[in-house]
Amino acid sequence: MANIENQKFIALDISEKNYLSWVLDVKLHLSAKKLRYTIDEDNAASNEERDTALIFLRNHIDDGMKYEYLTVKNPHELWQNLNDRFEHLKTVVLPKALNDWSQLRFQDFKKVSEYNSTLFKIVS
Repeated sequence: MANIENQKFIALDISEKNYLSWVLDVKLHLSAKKLRYTIDEDNAASNEERDTALIFLRNHIDDGMKYEYLTVKNPHELWQNLNDRFEHLKTVVLPKALNDWSQLRFQDFKKVSEYNSTLFKIVS
């Protein structure tokens, strides 16, 4: 079967490493497709819009999670399940990033590109 929806960005990894950037990417892509409201509670989306958003979400999560959430038929429910599973990252990652930011010094790097790379890792 042909791929209905090609991946627009990296799928959500089961290891939780890319959850925060994945959330931003999904919201932006759904907004661009005018389907952002399908992941909101009490939305008035049609079945076709829900199915399109669900296909998009399922296409952008790890294969292991696809099977775990196989019975979920509503994009809002899938979004909420993933949020409940990974939301704790904000309380774990943010303090570490703030600490890394306060400890970041230009003089600790041999090249500007190394500094920039570390800076962008902290920011993301």
